[in-house]
Amino acid sequence: MPNSEMAPRLRERIDDLSTRLLIGNGDNGAAGAGAESVPAILAELSRQAGDAGYLEASRIAAELSAGGSASGDLEQGLARLQEALSESARPTEEAMPVLQPAPAPAVFSLAQDPELVADFVLESREHLTSIEQRLLTLEKEPEDADAINSVFRGFHTIKGLAGFLEFAAIQEMSHEVETALNLARDGNLSITPAVIDVILESVDYLRRAMAAVESGEGHEIDAGHNRLLVRVQSLMRTEPGAASADASDSGTKALDSSAAAPPSTVERTVEPAVPAPALSVEPLKPEPLPKLESVTKPEGDAKRAAAESSSVRVDTAKLDYLVDMVGEMVIAQAMVRHNEVISEAADQRLQRDLAQLTRITGEVQRTAMAMRMVPIGQLFQRTARQIRDLSRKVGKQIELVTRGEDTELDKTIAEELADPLMHMVRNSVDHGIEAPDERLAARKPLQAKVTLSAYHQAGQIVIEIADDGRGLDCQKILAKARQKGLVDDTQHLSENDIFRLILAPGFSTAEQITDISGRGVGMDVVTRQVERLRGRIEIRSQAGKGTTFLLKLPLTLAIIDGLVVTVGGHRYIVPLFSVSEMFRPAAETIFTVQNRQEMAMVRERLLPVMRLYKRFGIPPRSEDPYECLMVVAETEEQSFCLMVDDLVGKQEVVIKSLGESLGRIPGIAGGAILGDGRVGLILDMGGLWRAHAHV
Repeated sequence: MPNSEMAPRLRERIDDLSTRLLIGNGDNGAAGAGAESVPAILAELSRQAGDAGYLEASRIAAELSAGGSASGDLEQGLARLQEALSESARPTEEAMPVLQPAPAPAVFSLAQDPELVADFVLESREHLTSIEQRLLTLEKEPEDADAINSVFRGFHTIKGLAGFLEFAAIQEMSHEVETALNLARDGNLSITPAVIDVILESVDYLRRAMAAVESGEGHEIDAGHNRLLVRVQSLMRTEPGAASADASDSGTKALDSSAAAPPSTVERTVEPAVPAPALSVEPLKPEPLPKLESVTKPEGDAKRAAAESSSVRVDTAKLDYLVDMVGEMVIAQAMVRHNEVISEAADQRLQRDLAQLTRITGEVQRTAMAMRMVPIGQLFQRTARQIRDLSRKVGKQIELVTRGEDTELDKTIAEELADPLMHMVRNSVDHGIEAPDERLAARKPLQAKVTLSAYHQAGQIVIEIADDGRGLDCQKILAKARQKGLVDDTQHLSENDIFRLILAPGFSTAEQITDISGRGVGMDVVTRQVERLRGRIEIRSQAGKGTTFLLKLPLTLAIIDGLVVTVGGHRYIVPLFSVSEMFRPAAETIFTVQNRQEMAMVRERLLPVMRLYKRFGIPPRSEDPYECLMVVAETEEQSFCLMVDDLVGKQEVVIKSLGESLGRIPGIAGGAILGDGRVGLILDMGGLWRAHAHV
């Protein structure tokens, strides 16, 4: 290895010699009166460079010493010598045969570290989500300087991280987009819809690149990359000032590749194999780092910085395991509390300790569940981009209005809702919103509205997807349903029943199939997905005014509040959100319609009665309804009375899957371990009613 301590001394000697040449304007010893001759200095430099391991520099110095060059040639030779001194940081193989294995660490790439790559992908995706949101803001407010700066910072950070991990394609694309955005920051590039289109396309490209990196396939430059690169570069060529922007960016280009790495990491990766200039170039000096920090962090966003510093990323699998273990702890605590020996104990201190344990366990469970909650605004942000693209594709002006973005729900539910929300928005844009000429004829604003709202209601989360379009045409839906054989010609349906026909598989009233919708698949997907999440769909529509879809879902899939009821010797759990009330029937409240269907009079409403023991084929304690308990259940299809033997009590239970073999039983949503250690089946009230109605 070269002796790095000698490098400054050799450079100083060369600089001194260059200065003497300029002052003395002579050659071969004319550098100054009484001074050492130039050839002698060069000979000494050759010897010192050779001893220090700078072999190429030693060779050049020897040639200059023996060549007797003129002053101009000597100056050029000294410049070559200075350059060779920097580039010859590594001795030749002949000089260092013992250190042959040393270059091995240079083969190591930081991109081989899975943790670094995972952090890079996660952070980059967060930046891309923020970029996309700010770009949609920019499209409405092109002069918003904060939005431009935010987008610029996002691409700048991705570029620096990609350069650090040697993802060349990602780094190049981010750099070109960043350069174009720098023009916009300087006022030399106008933010137009065409510019937004190109930048959004680059966002999509980077998302695909992140997916490739995450899967381990890597991401290389391809034809699509080059085509998009040309489009981005064309933005800069069509506006004045592009060249100056490129020049201004060149000053920070060298700094970007090392910005994301701590000094120790840079030394580890550079020292074994990278030539000496990498250790001495200006960007690696400590001074520029504060300037970089001011670029990569949002200015004046102290609140966000404080939030980031107080948060930590946790693997979802670890979080799921924690929630599962907390659920087991709750079950164990309930079993201890219901143990006969302990429940009958007269020790007051023991009872107080058990009560304290119950409170702590409940608090731990609530905290663990809160850790899985995410704001639904993240889901709404994806929809904003989708509506923007679809509205331009179909030639309609559509504004997205969102409410309740801070409403929280379980992370799993939020992820599962992505597809249903996408299908419902596509239907609203393609079917619900009228064409511009049709809206003008109906004296409606040319710009239509799609509204996404979220709020909590009775222990559930409600998501509304509303549009101010043409509404649902009951006659058209009914005619199509009869044509497909879904409804008999003599059958009379309520308006709500007609609305629900659009949820049937393969049902569509679209006259023309497009690449957006019309095949009758979307709403069927929505229905199945919402049912899997133990939710339900409600539809409200008014002709000429618009349509609103309401998705009512549980806050979490892990726990449920329920009423424990008994039928015979079995226990069942009725979800509390499905129950409106309970009562013991009197003689005048039970009726039979046409000797077939039992009905109960509940607050001046006749509701059908379902005997749970008949549904599951188990012997009850009594078949007399006046000795039993009626649970009034509310489902999306029908309100009805569920007849059970008795009520044990209210309990919060942890939902357990029944597995593939038992998971398809109509009317059963899962199982739970009760406080006494017995297993209770969780009832699916909607599934129970559908199974009962088809009997």
